[in-house]
Amino acid sequence: MKTALVLGVAVCAAVPVANAADITLKASHQWPGGKGDVRDEMVQILAREVEKANVGVKIQVYPGKSLFKPKEQWGAMVKGQLDISAFPLDYASGRHPEFSATLMPGLVRNHDRALRLNDSKFMKDIKQVINDAGVVVLADAWLAGAFASKKECITSPDTIKGQVTRAAGPAFEQMLVGGGASIASMPSSEIYTGLQTGVLDAANTSSGSFVSYRIYEQVTCLTKPGANALWFMYEPILMSKRSWDGLSKEQQDALMAAGKVAQEYFVGQAKGLDDKLVKTFEDAGVKVVEMSGDDYNAWLAIAKETSYKNFAEKVEGGQKLIDEALAVE
Repeated sequence: MKTALVLGVAVCAAVPVANAADITLKASHQWPGGKGDVRDEMVQILAREVEKANVGVKIQVYPGKSLFKPKEQWGAMVKGQLDISAFPLDYASGRHPEFSATLMPGLVRNHDRALRLNDSKFMKDIKQVINDAGVVVLADAWLAGAFASKKECITSPDTIKGQVTRAAGPAFEQMLVGGGASIASMPSSEIYTGLQTGVLDAANTSSGSFVSYRIYEQVTCLTKPGANALWFMYEPILMSKRSWDGLSKEQQDALMAAGKVAQEYFVGQAKGLDDKLVKTFEDAGVKVVEMSGDDYNAWLAIAKETSYKNFAEKVEGGQKLIDEALAVE
């Protein structure tokens, strides 16, 4: 039995291949474990399916940023220090600015279009950047997101003026600043504390994170995704290429098959996350509103003059990526 020379992969010796794992892969993510978060469940499904395949691989899941801080996971995967992560790709846009396209305001708009994007030239180009950086995509996931505030409901651009707001990435930050907001940058896992301590007046993040992090305890108004969701973020399950290359073809095939099961689970859950978001916030006494088509178009006009323009000018191939995404019907 050969030893896998991969950082972050432990090899258990002197056990029968058919009955125990030869390789233990470490999977990290920032969300609470065992509390119904769909991203945690995707990773748990991956772990269960790989173990069922009986190919000598076990996945140990470390939820709640217990192994790596949220934004440190990308570098850890590239170096082979971390094997697997459910990771918001835009968190790595500082290293690969192309990734900002996966959290570009208004580029997705609804769940059906998100599914079509997965098989588009746009995503083929994004995945090429991921692969070239030393990371492999095991499962796709697009999460819709919302806005919440403890000061004023956020609908049209003028409602954000004067609010200190958290946005997940630079493209959203540029649009919100264009609408008159101030920005405080932080991972979604820190939004609750930011609102609680007065660092933040408002935030946007995924429907899943709004519920998992109990943001309803700190805000008075939620702007749900609805038919006009400005906020969609690509949060795939990723794997270090160094770890991947240390596996046999049979083990790689088992991981990809497990990733497909996890992805299919997510597709079935995606729209339900928005419904759960609305019910949870309404039950907590939070006012729930929705952007109108006019609100959405007003934001999109600002986005085109800020984040879209900046992305096209400063990111190599940026305009091409935007055009490819917008070409998906």
